[in-house]
This record gives sequence, structure tokens and C-alpha cells, in this order.
Amino acid sequence: MKTRTLCGFGVLTIVSALPWASLNGAESSGAKAYSVVTTAKVGGAGGYDYVSADSDNRRLYIPRGNRVTIFDLDSLKSVGEIADTKAVHGVAVDPQSHHGFSSSKPVVMWDTKTLATIKSIDVEGSPDGIFFEKTTEHIYVLSHRAPNVTVIDAKEGAVVGTIDLGGAPEQAASDGEGHVFIDVEDKDNVAVVDAKTLKVTGHYALEGKGGTPAGLAIDAKNKLLFVCCRNPATCVVLNAKDGAIVATLPIGAGTDGAVFNSKTMEAFSSQRDGTLTIIKESSPTRIEVEQNLATKLGAKTCTLDPKTNRVLLIAAEYGPPPAPAPGAAAGGAGGRPARGEMVADSFSVLVVGR
Repeated sequence: MKTRTLCGFGVLTIVSALPWASLNGAESSGAKAYSVVTTAKVGGAGGYDYVSADSDNRRLYIPRGNRVTIFDLDSLKSVGEIADTKAVHGVAVDPQSHHGFSSSKPVVMWDTKTLATIKSIDVEGSPDGIFFEKTTEHIYVLSHRAPNVTVIDAKEGAVVGTIDLGGAPEQAASDGEGHVFIDVEDKDNVAVVDAKTLKVTGHYALEGKGGTPAGLAIDAKNKLLFVCCRNPATCVVLNAKDGAIVATLPIGAGTDGAVFNSKTMEAFSSQRDGTLTIIKESSPTRIEVEQNLATKLGAKTCTLDPKTNRVLLIAAEYGPPPAPAPGAAAGGAGGRPARGEMVADSFSVLVVGR
């Protein structure tokens, strides 16, 4: 496959006539709107990045800097942790072998039933995102530095290969038929990988419709990719078979995660600005923003519990930012707003449902 031009699809741009803050197609269509049904202050020190639900085993994994904290997915009560995971960003679980993996250096592998550590796996690069590909039972460890992807056999915990994407990956998704899609943040494209050969077979360019892709979700049945971008804040919907642009939709600012619920035919994009954008796929050619839900400032990553059809997010409260040093520019790293220290025990899990 190659970077392509449009092929057989028009570009469908959906823009609401209402102000962004009041987008709420769910209510206008008669469907019950989503809301934050539970907020659990689980506390604890340490930073955070990705959140991951293991729906089969009813566990919720949340990395906290030097450890992975684990909660009961129904009660949100603590059930343990995986210690000594250095600079951990995310977790992926193989429900078949019951093995869990941390996106850290080294990668830590554990038994998801007993939480006993099985082994540590040396990897190169700088592990960030992580993804489980079920048809091959492979774990994809994503890195902004080469190698961009390290692939691990989930049963044995052995490195089976690496992949050069030509840029920095953020999130991955699979169609269940041997194709893995990975959004490349600094190249504004989606890489297509053959899951068996671990070779890149093409790139789908976003063609200026979206930039800095961070969240990625897939409707595997209808072969649609929901590519959630930061600059501009847009979800670009692609045909997964050829990369043709099907729709462009407005989302909130600072997306860093996306999921798709095949039961409700909805995609969710979580944003740093404290919004969750919900996109309804009524048909493969009728896709629109259904609702823009206020969540919590900084709740930029999300995970889906397909058993309950609920989406979970994580966030914390912060104190005022320190005054900049004399002559220094205001603001935080990467153009993000500066913030102070995390308020003690303010770290929370948000549960979104109908």
C-alpha cells in the first residue's frame, strides 16, 4: 500500500451550528445523554498517563510513575500493584495467556490472576503507548525514539521483532484480520503494519484535515479508523482498507486517547481540556458528533469496559503554578499550561455511562 489520494469516498465534514460547548446530539436525537456516573478518589502519589481496563478479569490498571496500581473494575477498590516498573506509561493484557505487560524500561511481565511478576524484558527506545494484538498474541510497545515499536510474544515474553514507523507513534488498533494501524504523531499519518510479517505496508496521510494524531480507535466491522488529532482538534475518519477520508469532526483540545464501542457504534475521544467527545456512527457514511461531555481538566486518556458499555478516565487536581524565573517564558512543557503540585489524594477515576 502507498500514501494515497481519495478513492471512492467524498469528504464528509460535520459541523454543528451550535457553540462547541453545547454540542449534544444525543439529547436532540432522543437518546439518553452520557454523564459522569461515578467519581472515585483513589488517591496516591505519582504521575499518570494511560489507563487500561481488563474487562474479562474485571481489573483496572493505572500506571503511577514507578508502579502499576490495580483496582477492581466494578468497585474501584484497590486490589494490589506491580512494583518496580520504571517510568511506566501504560499496560496491555493478553486475556488468553493471562499475562500483563507494562510499557516501561525494562518491560515487566506478570500473571494477571496472581499479580506475581514473571520476568523483566529488556527493550530499547523510550516505551510510551502499548497495545495487545489478539490474532497473533503480540504486545506492541510504542516508542517515540527508535525502535518505534518493539513486538513481544505475549505467551513467552520474548521479543520477536522491532518496527520502524518513520516517526513517533501514539496509539494502535487492529482490525482482527492481520492489520495493525498506528498513528504517527509527528508525521500526521497512520502507519499500516502486517501483523504476521511485522512490516509496514503503507501510510495513510491525513492531508491537512488533522494534525498531531494522538488517539486512535477502530470500527473493525465497517473498517473505519477514528484518528483523533490535536492540531487542529479534529477527528479524521478514514476507510481502513485504503485510507480514504470519510469524515472530519470537531473534538475538544488536547486529545490523548480514543476507544470505539462496537455495541453502541460510538467512538470516544478524551481530551486534556476536560471534555469527552462522543461520536455516533449511524452508518458507515453517516457519522456525527453526538455529545461533548464535561469531565475533568487533565482527563486526557480513556479506556472502555465493553461489559458495562462504560468509559473510564483518570485525572487529578493541581495547585497554582509557580511563578516563572526572571526572564523565563510562562507556561509548561510542550506549550501546555503550567501547573503546580498535585493536590494530595486528589487522583480520581471517572466513570462515564448512560
